[in-house]
Amino acid sequence: MNAPTPLRSCATIRFEDLTLGYDRHPAVHHLTATIEPGSLVAIVGPNGAGKSTLLKGIVGALSPLHGHVSVRDGNAPVETRARVAYLPQVNALDRTFPICVFDLVATGLWRRSGLFGGIGHEDRKHVERALSSVGLAGFERRDIGALSGGQLQRALFARLLLQDAEIILLDEPFTAIDSKTSADLLDIVRHWHAEHRTVVAVLHDMALVREAFPQTLMMARELVAFGRTRDVLTPENLREARRMIEAFDESAHVCAQADERIAS
Repeated sequence: MNAPTPLRSCATIRFEDLTLGYDRHPAVHHLTATIEPGSLVAIVGPNGAGKSTLLKGIVGALSPLHGHVSVRDGNAPVETRARVAYLPQVNALDRTFPICVFDLVATGLWRRSGLFGGIGHEDRKHVERALSSVGLAGFERRDIGALSGGQLQRALFARLLLQDAEIILLDEPFTAIDSKTSADLLDIVRHWHAEHRTVVAVLHDMALVREAFPQTLMMARELVAFGRTRDVLTPENLREARRMIEAFDESAHVCAQADERIAS
């Protein structure tokens, strides 16, 4: 991979009293925090803490039940489709879909070529370079259903490379893959950070978070702590997160105050 070229993202992610959920049942509850441009942030918390839901809120796949989530460049709102790249959990992908590795990775060029645009000679070279960067040279014509979990994740990272986004959201990017693939993909994450892109990753491996992520947002439906990783990943905060998630009412609706504001 080439030496990092400073990109210097100017986009700030801001959560203002944010509540997200499904069928008016909150999964993220009254979250207020700001992720500054160029940050490398881990999102951690117990199962059911709302971590994946929060990423969906950032990309606009979920509308707030209350409060706001915004991506802004200074005071101007940012078009998230143009500035944000999102990697969902790999188990959310349909691996039976009939598409080869080259074509999957090439979808990362859609902003340049259009959704149904053709792939020219230069674009093919970009795809081939991205595949080489993730260790998949020679896999271009292989169907994605024939890939191992680690190989598929490498292909999805190649797609992210082509998207060239300022903000990169990763949902459990190192889960259920081999250690060599995890190390290689973590090198790409570090490269993005060196380019001053903003990278936000949902993670479960606390040792990895401590090793590689300078900032951590811990949540248990509500915010537990956000700041320097060494200050967030304390035994006290981990105990509090478990207590909060166990105490949360799964059948609860959005709180009355939010309901009144929504109705007004």
